[in-house]
Amino acid sequence: MSANAESPAATNDLPDIEDLADCERLVRSFYGRAMVDPMIGFIFVDVAKLDLEAHVPAIASFWETVLLGAKSYGGGAFQPHAELNARVELREGHFERWLVLWFATVDELFVGERANLAKIHALRVARAFHGRLQSHAAAALAPAGGLNVTLHGPSATNRSS
Repeated sequence: MSANAESPAATNDLPDIEDLADCERLVRSFYGRAMVDPMIGFIFVDVAKLDLEAHVPAIASFWETVLLGAKSYGGGAFQPHAELNARVELREGHFERWLVLWFATVDELFVGERANLAKIHALRVARAFHGRLQSHAAAALAPAGGLNVTLHGPSATNRSS
């Protein structure tokens, strides 16, 4: 994942993220884009059937905790994504698109240290979630009942059973 955490054309006319209201503004604006996006919109609308009014306070609280140290978020952010991934595979391209939309939204509304942190943390979360989801998928495909031993290398192909 290669999204750039630097603001492409930062303007000093924009504020930095300062409070919960800013976090909520950012989250609402982002979901306004994401839910109609041709690449990832279906995940929010058709698969997750996201109730935006119920979701925004929790996600704004998450970002308030991350960016402002408020400690207002008490949930686990990964589990809902794992449950969603069980319904539709969340691929690297989905995370990339999420980042593009997130970065564009941050850059449109804010500039400053916390705005950059919002992008950096989003990149970390996307990488971590994608990696964990890949690990979960690999574990689900592993045979049950213990250790699976396989032979590799030249000697494995020369053996007869």
